Amino acid sequence: MTQAAAQFATLPFATLAERARSVCAAATPRTTDNGQPFLLVPAAELPALAKFLRDDAALRFDALSDLTGFDLLKYPKAETPDAIAVLYLLFSYRHRHRLALRVLAPRALCTVPTVSALWPAALYFEREVFDLLGVTFTGHPSLHRIMNPADWEGHPLRKDYVYPDAYHGVPHLREGQHFETNPRRAGDPPPPAAAPKPPGGHA
Repeated sequence: MTQAAAQFATLPFATLAERARSVCAAATPRTTDNGQPFLLVPAAELPALAKFLRDDAALRFDALSDLTGFDLLKYPKAETPDAIAVLYLLFSYRHRHRLALRVLAPRALCTVPTVSALWPAALYFEREVFDLLGVTFTGHPSLHRIMNPADWEGHPLRKDYVYPDAYHGVPHLREGQHFETNPRRAGDPPPPAAAPKPPGGHA
């Protein structure tokens, strides 16, 4: 391989993991249930590792393709069922390789450092994970809800979340439920009278 080609080499996961572990020995290679490799990273180590992954010439993870999360509560194979998993999907436009990171945030102290200063897309991704799963991203410049109203209580994608019966007087329906008629609220005008049927009973 020429020196020029080496500057734009797509690296396999094993090599990516080895380089990552050179600056974060606590990063642990793991595999998902369906065989997808990722690095499990302690939350405290995330900022330094993320900066290295973005800036290292052989890695150049210049894009945060996605940042999402899920609740491990009731997950059958979870080693830490009391945690929220935060996932980072990284991509390098220069080298065309990909890397997934995972950070576990304990429910009792559900905080993870922000990566928004490294990848601006995280400004919005982190707000969504905060809104729906309750992960606080320390250092985020404007961490507030992005999908639910500001006064919504709780985080709807947590497995132990209890949906409210109503929001500001509006009944909340779960999947499979429906209104036979539109619910009436205080102050609504009276419903229009039904039009009389024409002779013969046909509309």
